[in-house]
Amino acid sequence: METFILILELAGTMAFAASGAITALKKGMDLFGVCILGLTTAAGGGVIRDVILGNTPPATFLNPIYASVALVTSLVLFLPRIRHLLMRDQRLYDLSMLILDSLGLGIFTVVGIRIAWRSMAEPPLFLLVFVGVVTGVGGGVLRDVMAGDTPYIFVKHIYACASLSGALACAMLWRPAGEVAAILTGAGVVVLIRFLSAHYRWNLPRAQD
Repeated sequence: METFILILELAGTMAFAASGAITALKKGMDLFGVCILGLTTAAGGGVIRDVILGNTPPATFLNPIYASVALVTSLVLFLPRIRHLLMRDQRLYDLSMLILDSLGLGIFTVVGIRIAWRSMAEPPLFLLVFVGVVTGVGGGVLRDVMAGDTPYIFVKHIYACASLSGALACAMLWRPAGEVAAILTGAGVVVLIRFLSAHYRWNLPRAQD
């Protein structure tokens, strides 16, 4: 089980690091900026989660594997051939961001819930869902703020709501269905809603003048 969770966490780390690095490339940042934005996107949500749960120092600083994976991912995307491929094709850029952001969001949402379960004997549902969503969206919010953009969760498709739905599904299934089923279902719900919202252009209502 621990191996499965580690693989899941590393996959989420790679996905979020790639989304951060691609955003940095789109903004014309240098190598340092690409690496920092990739690392922040991958680790930001987890750091916020650990501070909320009182798990200090945060796991990112105790185990260098997560930061290492994020940095290596960012460096690979900085390679000229890959960089030019992503930057010259807007459709490829948009599709890459959708897939990577959705995978990272789904994985980190359920990982956040698992860590909350392991931090307390009987965590309340509100805490589980809150921590799951913060873990999922935290890195992306930091990425967008550092890149000088309005956070993605406030303006584009159904993002935080997808994380919220997946977190609820995961938290409520944890005891009756078991840990693995809850994790896979929660992450699947997040990814499915993100893909559907992008395909059908679902958005929350906005204030009209």
